This record gives sequence, structure tokens and C-alpha cells, in this order.
Amino acid sequence: MGENAVQTFRSSFNAIWGLIMSAYPPKHHQETDLTHLLEVVKAYPLATVISVKDNNPIVTHLPLIYEAGKLIGHIDRNNPQAELLKKGHPVTLIFSGPQCYISPSIYTTNQLPTWNYIKVHVTGTAFEITNLETVKQSMIAMTEFLEAPEYKYVLDMDNDKMNQFINYVLGFEINITSWEGKFKLSQDKKPQDMANARAELLRANQESIKTFLDSVF
Repeated sequence: MGENAVQTFRSSFNAIWGLIMSAYPPKHHQETDLTHLLEVVKAYPLATVISVKDNNPIVTHLPLIYEAGKLIGHIDRNNPQAELLKKGHPVTLIFSGPQCYISPSIYTTNQLPTWNYIKVHVTGTAFEITNLETVKQSMIAMTEFLEAPEYKYVLDMDNDKMNQFINYVLGFEINITSWEGKFKLSQDKKPQDMANARAELLRANQESIKTFLDSVF
């Protein structure tokens, strides 16, 4: 193959690859409604928190709450990731909703096996909350949110254990720079098949957890 032919092939390949990448994820799997994204964050607040140091990812799983356009959280100061959740360091978050394997057997049409899921990706910059009273108040706010709607436990500012451990806790807030919703829910299928996939998502998540927990514990 001559040099000109090689260059032509490379140009064509790059153009095709660019079209492929610009179409991913498919638009019917992209969720852009902020209300829906926030519902995922509120219903599944345990985030996968990802920072990078010296080209190595550092990952922690932390509950975060959305407040006044920011995400608020707390981390043990001994955690290696704590230093990366202050001073404007970049951070990526993944919130995971329901997910399950979808068998072709549930469809009314001929399909291949797949996996359905709901994910929200957030990027932002993290800053330390330096005022300990503000950190304590944010811990109270998080507890109140997580205790809703029954509020069986109330954390107050004078809690002895919180005051004992507050110096070992780093409070931080994340200024959000981007949202990305990935809702793969068989939206490209016929209405009946999409309804069947939704029913399977409900069934699998409700029935599988007891079997799993019984086997683990």
C-alpha cells in the first residue's frame, strides 16, 4: 500500500471513528433532565468518589448530599484521598441506581442479552470546609436527610461522640462542573418490551438481594 493510500485510509478511519464516538452513548441512553439526575443522587447517595494522584486513581465510597447546587460530604482525615478533596482538586463521582441482567426471554421480539442500569456521572472541584461548626452542621443535615421520612434518630450539635471525633473528619464540598446521565433501560425496544424490561429490573432488584445477603452473611 502506497503512502498516499495509507494517508487516505487513516483519514477515512479517523473520520469514521469520530462519528462512532460522537454517537456514544446513544442519545436514547443519555439523560439530561437535571431533575431526574438529582432523583438518582437523592435515592442512591452513596457515591464512588474518584481522584487521581501521580496518574493513579484513588477511590472511596462516600454518601453525599446535594445542597444549594453543591455536593457535601465527609471523610476520615487518615484516608489517603482526604488531601485530594480540598484546594480545588478535580474529582469524579459515580452514583449508581438499579441495574440487572436482561434476558432475551422477557422480550416479545428477537433480541440479544444485555444489561440495564442507571448511572449518574458528576465532575467537579473539591474544597475543604474549614469551619468545624459548619462541618458539624453539615453532618446533622446529612443525618436528617438519610433518616427521612421517619426520623428515628436525631443528631444534634452537642452530641458528645460527634464533638469527640470532629477533628478527625474532613468536611468538603464539591463545586459541580458537569453532569452526565446514563439511563440504559431498553428505550430502543418496542413499548411492550421496554415495559417488560422495567418489570424485570424491579423483580431482579427486589428478589436478588435476599439471596445474595444470605449467601454472604
